[in-house]
Amino acid sequence: MRNCIYISAAKQISAQSPLTDDWMERPLRYGESFVPAVDPDYRRYFPPNAVRRLGKILKRALLVSRQAMEAAGIDAPDAIVTGTGFGCIENTEIFLDAMLREGETFLKPTHFMQSTHNTISSLIATDCRCHGYNMTYSHKALSFECALLDAFIRLKNGEAAHVLAGGHDELTPHFHTLLQRLQRMEGETAFRSETAVGMMLTNRPAANALCRVDGIETFYRPDMRRLKRAADAMAAQAGYRYDGIDAVMTGCNGMPADEQAYDRWCSALFGDKKRLRYKHLFGDSFSSSAMGVYAAATCLHRRRIPAHLFDGVGGAADGAGRILLYHLSENKTHSLILLSSCGN
Repeated sequence: MRNCIYISAAKQISAQSPLTDDWMERPLRYGESFVPAVDPDYRRYFPPNAVRRLGKILKRALLVSRQAMEAAGIDAPDAIVTGTGFGCIENTEIFLDAMLREGETFLKPTHFMQSTHNTISSLIATDCRCHGYNMTYSHKALSFECALLDAFIRLKNGEAAHVLAGGHDELTPHFHTLLQRLQRMEGETAFRSETAVGMMLTNRPAANALCRVDGIETFYRPDMRRLKRAADAMAAQAGYRYDGIDAVMTGCNGMPADEQAYDRWCSALFGDKKRLRYKHLFGDSFSSSAMGVYAAATCLHRRRIPAHLFDGVGGAADGAGRILLYHLSENKTHSLILLSSCGN
């Protein structure tokens, strides 16, 4: 296929074991409503002053980005795009708390400088000395999809050969309490967590690429017919029929209302296609769709879908070649991301 886009490498820090794919064989299970990300020992990767100075989300973003670039064999990408729902919420809380306690005097500038959303992309660019295009998207649950779509278009148009795309969000106990008051998480598999995903995308054939990105589309309040036409067209543009899609991975978080919404849309759109889920392992956040893309890409690279990703009863499936990711938020915003194994 001409003008293909590939995910050449992806790394994660989440509720599962960090920087590994151990969740494929030995997933960690949780019963709490809030599960912080499992952090690695940052002293192995950063000097002591950076470990003390950088907030959690910045250390995570920097580390997964470095690891993804190293795995892809890239010293510095041509562009960096990041999706984040709330950015550096921990540093924002620290700065605001200091203002409440001390007024506008004796405030530490570090927490303010590290509280803006685009701090993440800026830090990564400074670290790898990338002077190219740098963009941050903050559109709630569509944040990562917007970043991925930006990277996809740039690579398709030949404006870049290697793009680092990331999805990053953190959650503090105070912020979790606020979210609980606004929308209580209910259901056996529902829990909130934190996300840090860095992935390298390229328009050049890569021998060890995880998968191919065949299409991305986002929608606001679409009808069933429009979404079905978009899925058909996406598959046709990639050179195969919609029937050739092996499974649909949804962003269902286990809440009853969420389950009902996904069941209604998926039944009408995808019929009896196999359904997969991932938030019961990685948790829910505004950037959790980045975890979905990472999980699907890993399955396609290994040509195997583990049993614990199936929605309902199902055994592990070998030979998976194409996965469509479908995300729905607040019954308003929808997204479709079509991934294929490089051998297809």
